[in-house]
Amino acid sequence: MSNQINVIAPYWLESIETWVFDDERVGLVQEPFVSGVPEMIDDIVRDIPNARAGFRLVFSTAPFPGFQRKLTWVREEMGGNWYHSDELAADGWLCPALFRYFDSAPRELYVKAEAKKPE
Repeated sequence: MSNQINVIAPYWLESIETWVFDDERVGLVQEPFVSGVPEMIDDIVRDIPNARAGFRLVFSTAPFPGFQRKLTWVREEMGGNWYHSDELAADGWLCPALFRYFDSAPRELYVKAEAKKPE
């Protein structure tokens, strides 16, 4: 598998009270994060001003300069996959939208959150 770096721009959707993202490249609109992942996002964006208006989330299957969290694959369930964060001592479920980015569930994911660049 290549060391592809992906970037999405999650934002808080008040009507369903969770983080979502859009990625027209892979056909996703308001794709929600659920089951432990919103809490992981809350932690990683805590120092980003106004993160709920949107931020950049960089993720890859290999370490990259400045990554903030390593998520380790735990198991498959209901078409999605559970990942564990040692830093948070917590698990989160990534839905089958993961397969829009990877052919199979990566054993490790490396992530970084950063403020969006001014437009």
